Amino acid sequence: MFPTHPLGKHAKILLSSVFGPYAQDDAFGSRTINPMELYHNQVTRFQGVFSLRMFHRSFGLLLMQANIDAPCTLLDFPTRERFIAELQETSYDIIGISGIIPNIRKVAEMCRLVRLHQPKATIVVGGHVTNAVDVERIVDADHFVKGDGVAWFRRFLGQDPKAPVRHPAVYSGFGMRILGYSPKEKPGDTAAILMPSVGCPVGCNFCSTSALFGGKGHFINFYETGDALFDVMHQIEGKLGVQSFFVLDENFLLHRKRALRLLELMQQHDKSWSLYVFSSARVLESYDIEQLVGLGVSWVWMGLEGDNAAYPKLRHVDTRSLVKKLQSHGIRVLGSTIIGLEEHRPEDMQAVIDYAVSHATDFHQFMLYTPNPGTQLYEKHKAEGSLLSPDEIDIADTHGQYRFSFRHPHIPAGWETQFLAEAFQRDFEVNGPSLARLIRTQMEGWKRYRNHPDARIRRRIAWENRSMATTYAGAVWAMQHWFKQHGKSVPQLESLLTEMKTLFGWQARALAPVVGMRLLLSMRAEDRRLREGKTYEPTTFLEKNPPAIALEQAQAVKSRAGSEIRRALPVVTPVMA
Repeated sequence: MFPTHPLGKHAKILLSSVFGPYAQDDAFGSRTINPMELYHNQVTRFQGVFSLRMFHRSFGLLLMQANIDAPCTLLDFPTRERFIAELQETSYDIIGISGIIPNIRKVAEMCRLVRLHQPKATIVVGGHVTNAVDVERIVDADHFVKGDGVAWFRRFLGQDPKAPVRHPAVYSGFGMRILGYSPKEKPGDTAAILMPSVGCPVGCNFCSTSALFGGKGHFINFYETGDALFDVMHQIEGKLGVQSFFVLDENFLLHRKRALRLLELMQQHDKSWSLYVFSSARVLESYDIEQLVGLGVSWVWMGLEGDNAAYPKLRHVDTRSLVKKLQSHGIRVLGSTIIGLEEHRPEDMQAVIDYAVSHATDFHQFMLYTPNPGTQLYEKHKAEGSLLSPDEIDIADTHGQYRFSFRHPHIPAGWETQFLAEAFQRDFEVNGPSLARLIRTQMEGWKRYRNHPDARIRRRIAWENRSMATTYAGAVWAMQHWFKQHGKSVPQLESLLTEMKTLFGWQARALAPVVGMRLLLSMRAEDRRLREGKTYEPTTFLEKNPPAIALEQAQAVKSRAGSEIRRALPVVTPVMA
C-alpha cells in the first residue's frame, strides 16, 4: 500500500539540496575538484581564466515544489549552518533532501540534524543518492524515492498524481563568470529551464539518469504533445521575458512527433525561440538541417563517447562530419567523450584523445567511465568482481573526474587521472578557448542566415549575435593579447578578429580594443585570484510556493536578513494537456 501523510495538503514541507561549501575538501565529501559549477567541473576545467563558470539550480526540487499543493519551502545551496538555522526557526512536518551519490555523507548528516532538531518530521530522500549501496543503512530517512518525485509527493499528500504538471518559471543558470568578468544578468539574457521529460529510452549502460527513471525503453513525459509544451514555453516567455530555453531532457529530439508539432506551432505563432538541447548523434541525423534551424536549435550537447564505441546511438554516424555540419549552420556543439572505455589501453590513449579533439567541438566534456550503482554497467562489474571496495576508493571520489571506481582490464590504477587531464589539456591546446570557438560558430550562423527569407529565423540569428560587434569582439581582442603577452601566437584568434571587423564594420573595429582592454585587466585579476586558490560558491536561495507564503503572512513570520535570495516561486500551469 502506498504511504500517505496524515496531514495531506496541510503538511508543512521543506525541500533542500545538500549543504555547501562545495568547492573544497572536507569531511562530508566536498571536493575541490568537484565544484558545483557544471562547465568548470567537467568541460572547461583546464582553461584557466577562459573557463566558463556558472551555477545551475536544483531543477528537480523546483519541479516538485511547483506541483505540491501543501505549504512548501525550498532551500537551495544552504550552508550547514543555514540548514540548521532553518530547522531551529521553522517547524516542518515533512523534510525532503536530494543529492548525488558522492554527497551521501552530506545527506546522512542532514538527516541526523533533522532527527536532532525536528524529531517529529518525516524525512524523504530522493535523487541519485537513493541508488547508493547500503543507502538505507547509511542514511536515517523514512522514505527513499527513486524516479518521479512529482508523482510520489502528489500521492503522498493525497493529490491527483495524474494532474497536469505545473512548470517552474526559472532561469537555467546564474552567477556566470568568464575572463574574470561577471556580466549583469538582465531579464531575458539567460535561458529559461524547460523540463519536457525525464529518463531516456536509449538506456546506455553507464547512464545514471536513464537508470533512475526505469532504464532502457523507459521514460516519463511531463508534456506528451507539442501543443502542451508550446503552451508552457509561451507562458514562461511571458513571465520571464526570455527568448531561449535550456531543454533539460536526455534526448529531446527523440520524441519526434512532439518536436515537429512544436516547430509547426512556433511557425504559426511567429516564435523566434532558441533551444539548447541534449541529443544523440543518430537522432540529430534523422532531422533535416532546415527542421533544426526552424526549431531554433542553436546548442547541442551530444555524446561522442569514443572511436568505435559500441553504442547504437553512434552506429554508422560520422560524428566529425556531423559536428562540422552543425557548426556551419551556427549550431554550437558540446561533445562528450568517455575516458577509460573497457577496450582502452595505455598505448592507445593518445589516439583516443586525438580522435576526440579532432571533432573541434565548441566545448568538450571528458568523463571517466564510471559504473554508478543502479546502472547496467555497475551490475556487470559487480558480477565480475571488479568493483573497488570502500577501502580502495572513497565514495566522495566517484564523481568521474578523478579515479576509476573499478579495476580496469588494461589501464593501471591511477593512470586514468593523468589521461583525463591530458584530454582536457590537449583539447585546449589544439582548439583554443571554448569562448572563441563558440563565437566563431555563432558567426557562421549569422553569415548563413542573416538574410534568410524567414523573418522568424532572421530575428533569432540577430538576437543570438547582438553582442558580436561589442562584447564578443572585445573578448576576442582580449584573448588574442593575453596569449601574445604570454609568448604565444594564436592564428585562429587573429583571423577570427579580422573577420569580425570585416563583417561588423566600424563598431567592431572601434570597440574591440576598448572593451578588450577592460576584459584583459579583469583576466589578469582573475588569474591572480585563481593562482591564490580562489574558488566560487553558489548563492543560497529560499523560495516559497503560494500556500507557504499565505501561511507565513498569517503567522507574521519575521524575514531573515542576509545575502540569500528570498522570493516566491513563479509557476506556469499548462492549459493544453
